[in-house]
Amino acid sequence: MTDAERVRLSGRQDFEAIAAWVRPDASVLDLGCGDGSLLKYLTQARGARGYGVEINDERVITCVRNGVNVIQTDLERGLSDFDAASFDYVILSQTLQAVRHTEQILMEMLRVGREVIVTFPNFGHWQGRLQLAFGGHMPVFGSLPYQWYDTPNVHLFTIQDFERFCADRRIRVLERVVLADGEPVRFLPNLLGSLAVYRLQKRPG
Repeated sequence: MTDAERVRLSGRQDFEAIAAWVRPDASVLDLGCGDGSLLKYLTQARGARGYGVEINDERVITCVRNGVNVIQTDLERGLSDFDAASFDYVILSQTLQAVRHTEQILMEMLRVGREVIVTFPNFGHWQGRLQLAFGGHMPVFGSLPYQWYDTPNVHLFTIQDFERFCADRRIRVLERVVLADGEPVRFLPNLLGSLAVYRLQKRPG
């Protein structure tokens, strides 16, 4: 089984988009790394080296079992333990919507990483709009699978919201990939895309 096949079976098709941007042998810090699947994939596919950051005890243990270097800490406290530009890439994959201090974390990522990669579900997807407008209930679909009462998400936002956020804070968007069912979306991405993947960099000055 190829790496791509393993990723497709995992249901995390953003892995391929992320890996395409990571240079071979790059240093990576994966925030909210869960069981370490992404960092393990980047190690196998791109020869990446680095660390995951995770707070959950069971997930930390799983990372260790998967052979992933992991630091147990709360990323909501910031990244003060890491020097500026100490990693080639700092990654936050499908976690941005679940953190409380969004701006603080993103700015810290841009300080610590030469580049930043973030992925998040797009709340502007047409299924979400229809469910809210005509069903009268909080949307539940592929990239937003939780009910309102058990969701870990604290911020629900669209691709348009995120790009406005970046523009207001002098965050440079280097590349963007928008996916739906694992396929790239180029037409009306804020309406038709369910998952967004961004490569970012802090603007100089």
